[in-house]
Amino acid sequence: MKHGRRTLRRAIRLAAVGGLLCGGLMVTNAVAGEPVPPGGRPAAGAAPPDAVAEQLVARLGTSRTAGSWIGADGRPVVAVTDDATADEVRRAGARAEVKRHSMEDLRSATETLERAPRVPGTAWTVDYATNQVTVYADRTVSAGDWSRMSGVAQRAGDFVHMRRTGGAFTTRINGAVPIFNGTGRCSVGFNVTDGRDNFLLTAGHCGPVGTPWFRGTQGGGQLGTTVARSFPGKDFSLVRYDDREAFDGTNAVDIGEGRSVPVIGAADPVVGQEVFRSGSTTGLRSGRVTALDATVNYREGTVTGLIATTVCAEPGDSGGPLLAEGLALGVTSGGNGDCTEGGMTFFQPVTSALTSLGVRIIDGRIAADRNTAAAPSAPPSAPPSPAGAVPPAQAAGPQGGTGRRSVTAIVQAHQLVPGLGIIGVSLLALLAVGRLLSDRADRDHLRAHYSQHWG
Repeated sequence: MKHGRRTLRRAIRLAAVGGLLCGGLMVTNAVAGEPVPPGGRPAAGAAPPDAVAEQLVARLGTSRTAGSWIGADGRPVVAVTDDATADEVRRAGARAEVKRHSMEDLRSATETLERAPRVPGTAWTVDYATNQVTVYADRTVSAGDWSRMSGVAQRAGDFVHMRRTGGAFTTRINGAVPIFNGTGRCSVGFNVTDGRDNFLLTAGHCGPVGTPWFRGTQGGGQLGTTVARSFPGKDFSLVRYDDREAFDGTNAVDIGEGRSVPVIGAADPVVGQEVFRSGSTTGLRSGRVTALDATVNYREGTVTGLIATTVCAEPGDSGGPLLAEGLALGVTSGGNGDCTEGGMTFFQPVTSALTSLGVRIIDGRIAADRNTAAAPSAPPSAPPSPAGAVPPAQAAGPQGGTGRRSVTAIVQAHQLVPGLGIIGVSLLALLAVGRLLSDRADRDHLRAHYSQHWG
């Protein structure tokens, strides 16, 4: 019996110590890197889940599919229009959902909306999961305009739905590190290069070509000048660094408290993906991608091809970076709501902006000499400039941190809390074992005492 109790106590102690180690590893993982998608990281050499879905959609075509997204379990989901196509998707390792309307139907509806007279304060997105197009109208849209847009929606198809939304769709002028132009402020997006000069990428609505940018409201030396811009239509601009000392060869996103996350490349997001945004007004915020190729009718003009998200933003966050897993995804364009009540925020995709401008993201893992441009790895040849954009003066290098900031990763509460919980439970188990051992010793002492004095 005594041997059995000793074995039990030893097992409890080992389990508690194991729990401490497990919890410690979970906390370390939560602090050491950005969140792993629910399905985990793909094995080396394996295609990521979103790539599998994209390949399937491209192969099966827009008449048999209706988009793809990442499900809550981290697996790719592909919307299809018939059971035979669904079987193909399942054999490829993705989940299939049969929908009534194809991507061709959905795109035809958005084209109908685009041809209608523009109504400022409206936006529309394609929701793959519900297989419908949603038209949003903010509080500035009058009853008459609402009625006219409702008529257009009905003509576009019975899967086009109207929805009122709070706040107003506005560009988020003002925003991770702030830059000032004398009349307002925006946020730095990402550092880019064309192989010779260094630039920062930000939102196009922040200012026209020729806009000077400064570090502070009182001037204090010119940081750079806008040399290329597209807005409306798209929403990106390129600011060439005039002050070489402002660029130290790194590329990282400030997330507050002296910390930053290195940027290692650029990618297109996928619906359902968890993403992060940083801005000078509201700091680091997270959310999920809800739609791609969204259209917003700002008062300044219409912008198409945007990323729609649940991430909040406020005035001052314009141009700020959207990223995930160290990859640049977009720069903040606009939205509605705020970070108290929540709302929708739209982002200009980085990949299309880079292609139009003939630049590339600087790898934040490579430290470049402060006085030289980063060595580009096969820089792209500059394509024709977008409408209204002025091509950069054959640029190069990265922008980034100060060199004195610590480079860290984003801490995820949903990973950190479970780890801390396991540690706490394990500590309680160790305390309980200690208490049991103490009680046992007391009982043994009393039993010995009673046996001596009471026979």
